[in-house]
Amino acid sequence: MMTRNDELWRSALSLMPGGVSSPVRAFGSVGGVPRIIERAQGCRFYDVDGREYIDYIGSWGAMILGHAAPQVVSAMTECLMGGTSFGTPSTIEIELAAEITSRMPSIEKIRFVSSGTEAVMSAMRLARAATGREHIIKFTGCYHGHADALLVQAGSGVATLGLPDSPGVTRGSVETTLTAPYNDLAAVKKLFDAHRGQIAAVIIEPIAGNMGVVSGDDEFIHGIHELTTSHGALLIFDEVMSGFRVAPGGAQAHYGVTPDLTTLGKVIGGGLPVGAYGGRAELMDLVAPAGPVYQAGTLSGNPLAMTAGLATLRALDDQAYAALSGVSTELQTGLEQALRAEHVPGIVQRAGSMLTLFFTDQPVRNFADARAADHRRFAAFFHAMLERGIHLPPSGYEAWFVSTAHDQGSVEKTLIAVRAAFRDIR
Repeated sequence: MMTRNDELWRSALSLMPGGVSSPVRAFGSVGGVPRIIERAQGCRFYDVDGREYIDYIGSWGAMILGHAAPQVVSAMTECLMGGTSFGTPSTIEIELAAEITSRMPSIEKIRFVSSGTEAVMSAMRLARAATGREHIIKFTGCYHGHADALLVQAGSGVATLGLPDSPGVTRGSVETTLTAPYNDLAAVKKLFDAHRGQIAAVIIEPIAGNMGVVSGDDEFIHGIHELTTSHGALLIFDEVMSGFRVAPGGAQAHYGVTPDLTTLGKVIGGGLPVGAYGGRAELMDLVAPAGPVYQAGTLSGNPLAMTAGLATLRALDDQAYAALSGVSTELQTGLEQALRAEHVPGIVQRAGSMLTLFFTDQPVRNFADARAADHRRFAAFFHAMLERGIHLPPSGYEAWFVSTAHDQGSVEKTLIAVRAAFRDIR
């Protein structure tokens, strides 16, 4: 019998490309029909047929306090009554800018935009203007949004679809984009030697989440910082995903590395569309209208997004991070115990409150390692979990996200489902 979910999915397919507004949502790598969600509360989803799921997507990392967090809803409701977009400076964007710069000292000045993609595009433009150079180094498996110049070996979205690149991206768009394997410092050194005086910046997810959770080795991250400094290039940390999630000060605080520029998103919008880029004052003062590097946006600094982001960050105190760490550790430990107990080859890689279960018996240090994992087994595991009321990200190349709304009960239910699912897929 056709469910309401099935009927709506048919309608979605007739109205939107692939039925979705972002590719991974279409279940392309796991198969089956996506669940169409009607509402969410705390750490739970509710679909159009009334089914309940514990959610580990978390709007791809944005919902660090869980869905409809009371303090965020209250702040947004008050904001709504005063208007949702002004097209002028507002008090709330100044307050959020102050909150971010106080938590992330590498950012002396910040510019708000409307997406992570836009933040990265703008940061790269700024880096090229500041250095007078054109080449950018990125890493295989790192996703920095869908800007043409960075859709080269770009990790989860492209990998999930099985596409090496994207049609429509011209050769001219990517000819100044250089790529290196993640966690391979020697390869980066070779690129600097081969393109001496031409590299404007290195952009990196210091803790990658778009080939699954893969952390940069300490030597690798610090080595890149030294290389960019010695060669007069800029270091851009893409912390759209890791910013204020893996640690109170982001991945840069975790590593003790100060990047020249940082891109942010997700958590700083509390679930609303947002992005930002920031860094040293002398760099950011090159951005219009202070300087000649143009960038603008009608909804940049949108009051509703700024309000949600500020309420979220203010709720992320030491107690909140301790709770996140405790629940995330419990989930990781339980997964690892279940793997051993059910004799399933797999490893769990975690950074703060984001983690990935890879069906492989080897550590995953780069995109090649991530691709070598058993993604067919992940697809079977995904559906076994979904049927038991646990909604994971629908791709083995994605991170799972834990929120402060996940408690011991939700983790226990998840781990019961995990053991049963492992037995199904052995």
